[in-house]
Amino acid sequence: QVPLVESGGRLVQAGGSLRLSCAASGRTFSNYVMGWFRQAPGKEREFVATISWSGGVTYYADSVKGRFTISRDNAKNMVYLQMNRLKPEDMAVYYCAGRRSGGVTVEANRYDFWGQGTQVTVSA
Repeated sequence: QVPLVESGGRLVQAGGSLRLSCAASGRTFSNYVMGWFRQAPGKEREFVATISWSGGVTYYADSVKGRFTISRDNAKNMVYLQMNRLKPEDMAVYYCAGRRSGGVTVEANRYDFWGQGTQVTVSA
């Protein structure tokens, strides 16, 4: 397991912005595909965004495309999710996830390790 710790979640008004951070431990972080998922109350966990080990490939859920940006800093073992123009429907617990091998994927069961999540609350 690779420990992942998310931070940055808080209450924000609709239309506002947040940046989530995910800190990873270990020397091989730069080898991992990383992703962000979210889970709202009463709903299944859903894919938000993913980024390749180099940062050169990114992919987004349609619901966040054009509003969210995933990025990484391999020197710092960090992954970020910049969220702009937030909507009430973006409210959820956001999870960071890592994949040891393979390419970017939207499938949660292909990720090997997960953080504990950070709560994002969006008020209308």
